[in-house]
Amino acid sequence: MSAEISIIISFVIYFLALLFAGIYFYKRTTSTSEYLLGGRSLNSWVTSLSAQASDMSGWLLLGLPGAAYLSGLEASWIAIGLAIGTYLNWKFVAKRLRQYTEIAGDSLTLSDFFENRFRDKKKVLRLVSAIFILVFFVIYTSSGFVASGKLFSTAFGLPYFTALTIGVVVLVSYTFLGGFLAVCWTDFFQGMLMLVAILIVPLMAVKLLGGPRATIDIVNTVNPELLNPFTAADGSQLSALALISLLAWGLGYFGQPHILVRFMAISSSSQIKKARIIAMVWVILSLSAAVLVGLVGRVYLTTPLIGTESEKVFMIMAQEMFPTILTGFLLAAILSAIMSTADSQLLVSASALSEDFYKAFLRPNASGKELLWVSRLTVVFVSIIAYVLAFNPESSILDLVAYAWAGFGAVFGPTIILSLFWKRMTGRGALAGMITGGIIVILWKNLQGGIFELYEIVPGFICSVIAIVVFSLLDKEPSQEILDEFEKIDTANV
Repeated sequence: MSAEISIIISFVIYFLALLFAGIYFYKRTTSTSEYLLGGRSLNSWVTSLSAQASDMSGWLLLGLPGAAYLSGLEASWIAIGLAIGTYLNWKFVAKRLRQYTEIAGDSLTLSDFFENRFRDKKKVLRLVSAIFILVFFVIYTSSGFVASGKLFSTAFGLPYFTALTIGVVVLVSYTFLGGFLAVCWTDFFQGMLMLVAILIVPLMAVKLLGGPRATIDIVNTVNPELLNPFTAADGSQLSALALISLLAWGLGYFGQPHILVRFMAISSSSQIKKARIIAMVWVILSLSAAVLVGLVGRVYLTTPLIGTESEKVFMIMAQEMFPTILTGFLLAAILSAIMSTADSQLLVSASALSEDFYKAFLRPNASGKELLWVSRLTVVFVSIIAYVLAFNPESSILDLVAYAWAGFGAVFGPTIILSLFWKRMTGRGALAGMITGGIIVILWKNLQGGIFELYEIVPGFICSVIAIVVFSLLDKEPSQEILDEFEKIDTANV
């Protein structure tokens, strides 16, 4: 059996499993609440692994290993920042968000929560948050489509456009059908597959190179700077600005809608602690292994990978080291990483259009069945836009993810944190924070040189916090009804 046929068989089995999940949950999904939030029925295992799988996306097996391939241990600062951000998000945000979204009108989306939390009868917060969700998720989803195109073109030698189309069709199919439960349960299994794959490849490479000591010696011989986390591969010193930018990835966690919605959907806030432990074990192992893939791949592969080609290091190593059937499932793990994030992004985008635009402004009395189909059609609509943006095969997955990550982190991160912990915050403060964070990220991203080399999430996050505080203090105090509701959350967490 040829290598290509074996890989195709592995992929077909994987695709059929995804479509089966979509069809199974299609029959069980009868309302927008179930389609968008699964009826708040997730257990701790599904919540934690689906949250982390949807978080990491294709960049875990492509973008981060590619960065480590080019720069060595310098890339580990991204992993450290993400691990810290993951822990803080689970520790301080998850439980309160689960409780508050249920008390505040049983909110199904972040836009719902902001409107109910601040009693925004004009629906301005809903509109603004939905706009930002759609803008940055189109960019984020396109990064997943680019990753799928690179995967299929590398695995099967297909033209990039053809490979891209295949990945998009499969992804849209099961997300369209099954909704939130299909996405979360497939993400659960995809998360386990991703972890196994990202651990197997670098460990096997280290073994083939002669063991840990021999591998370190080989890397040191090729370029000792790769083993220094404070220098780039060319020996230049890592600046304070660069270090802050790498660690600042952790700030993004507080504002990622596709992660936060998992906190909202867990069956009980009492399960958060167990879910946090599971999530942290997964994150530490997977991020460490991803950096190791790039570092070891630099000396294992004989043909150098230049520029964005470095993002294929995991794929090429898997193809060279393992039997064809196993290679197929390892490459399917990359598809898992891509799918587990893109499906979640499409679902949150669907909620933004169906709940925050269609129901709120066009059809307030729309039936549940009507909204369900609007949500499904939105999945297709957003996919088409992201598909067009992904046409360029030279696009960097890491760059696309970084931009969207910063956008969400700055727009929603400060708003979520302060809305959960500061009772004096007002709706005008929330609006000012979201708009300020979004504008700063967009402007900063398009400026070059000097201080503007700082990752845009840092100024965006800081300016958003300042705007929230200033505009809230200038505004009149929240109503007693809002304060009483906030006190219920404080009392529940004593």
